[in-house]
Amino acid sequence: MGLMSAPASTIEDAIQAALATVDDPEIRRPITDLGMVKGFTVSASTVRVELLLTVAGCPLRDKLNNDITAALTTIPGITSVTVDFGVMDEEQRKALQVTLRGGGPAAAEPVIPFAQPGSRTRVYAVASGKGGVGKSSVTVNLAAALAKRGLSVGVVDADIYGHSVPRMLGVEGRPTRVEDMIMPPQSHGVKVISIGMFTAGNAAVVWRGPMLHRALQQFLADVYWGDLDVLLLDLPPGTGDVAISLAQLLPNAEILVVTTPQTAAAEVAERAGAIAMQTHQRLVGVVENMSWLELPDGSRMEVFGAGGGQKVADSLTTTVGASVPLLGQIPLDTRVREAGDAGNPIVLVAPDAPAARALDAVADKLAVRRESLVGKPLGLTVNARH
Repeated sequence: MGLMSAPASTIEDAIQAALATVDDPEIRRPITDLGMVKGFTVSASTVRVELLLTVAGCPLRDKLNNDITAALTTIPGITSVTVDFGVMDEEQRKALQVTLRGGGPAAAEPVIPFAQPGSRTRVYAVASGKGGVGKSSVTVNLAAALAKRGLSVGVVDADIYGHSVPRMLGVEGRPTRVEDMIMPPQSHGVKVISIGMFTAGNAAVVWRGPMLHRALQQFLADVYWGDLDVLLLDLPPGTGDVAISLAQLLPNAEILVVTTPQTAAAEVAERAGAIAMQTHQRLVGVVENMSWLELPDGSRMEVFGAGGGQKVADSLTTTVGASVPLLGQIPLDTRVREAGDAGNPIVLVAPDAPAARALDAVADKLAVRRESLVGKPLGLTVNARH
């Protein structure tokens, strides 16, 4: 049936339905739900769409144009699509902000969604006693491995002074602001926020405790994360201000300790893990990085010694009085470094590498962990006795 012989309402319904299949590239929700489609007109075989961008100069304008064109030209009879771009006014952006925060009178007030009793997001804070143990490499590879499994994953680069997550995940874009909300860039299916996205070049960040606390609070409350399955936080080394702020802002976060086999590193890692006793957070386990170097003849060279990861796990198990398992041992592999420098985690570019397989195995354990029932309604009723 030709286009002009069909009822107008049918054509308009088809156009509306097609537009509803187009997601905003940053927010990952249909443009029709976000109030971005101001309207459209049909003339013969051409559709003209008026689209409102959240901000002027949106770098994803071309992608939106291509996605809308592709969606609408699937409708029989539609052969040409023109997209006229405008920009939301202040009132429209505020309405979008309320929509993203769930509606309701208090929707515009920022809260940390992961700290709410009904949150189903698993929050893992990746910690280490000292720098140089590969904590950030472990974090980005676990994030990519979890996203590869179809989970919705976010990463907060909370290592304010030593931020490196954007480079390791290949994130080049900067966040977009919608009123007081921040849209995080994405790479490899992972949403990422880092202080490095707000500084000029490779500038140093010189902040004291209160500013660190506020930055972490903004990363958690002002960023639009959507419905995450897993949130990973790459913490600074040690037990300083950020670790304390995290315990205050996200008391339900679980600590994942990264160490190397070296005895000195393991002893420092134990202190980093033991902070959970003071903050009353759960220790999910220990990851031993740089465990050994596999040689061409199949033997292993233990460059940094052996047994540090198990020592940390055993010590923390005794300290907290609950099982703290050694979740995995990650062998040394130059490809981990090369992949990180290139912004392509090794679990994606070389999944059969020993280090990638070990990281995938850790991700499996984090992905299947059963949810705690603490703070969650159980739907039980009490029968009173008379």
